[in-house]
Amino acid sequence: QVQLVESGGGLVQAGGSLRLSCAASGSILSILTMGWFRQAPGKQRELVAVITSGGNRNYADSVKGRFTISRDNAKNTVYLQMNSLKPEDTAVYYCNCNGERSGSRFTAWGQGTQVTVSS
Repeated sequence: QVQLVESGGGLVQAGGSLRLSCAASGSILSILTMGWFRQAPGKQRELVAVITSGGNRNYADSVKGRFTISRDNAKNTVYLQMNSLKPEDTAVYYCNCNGERSGSRFTAWGQGTQVTVSS
């Protein structure tokens, strides 16, 4: 089983910054992608950013130029640096991990961390 533990959410004023972290542990042979999704009240969960094992990154248009995703492969950890935060970034942020273990693929989700941006 694979576990994801997130940290770093909180309350910040508009224009401020937060850094989210997510560490994966368990029976992992390799990690293909790690990423962040978010879900605001009354809305569907949406992709924020994803990074591959090779370092390729994709971002939602709404966060390009403000958020940066990075990863430490040795620690199976992914980070999301969020700058110039806006009230519309308020959501529960979920870490996502796709990889391989014991010859099979897995997808794991974190428990979610609340990010609230006040105007």
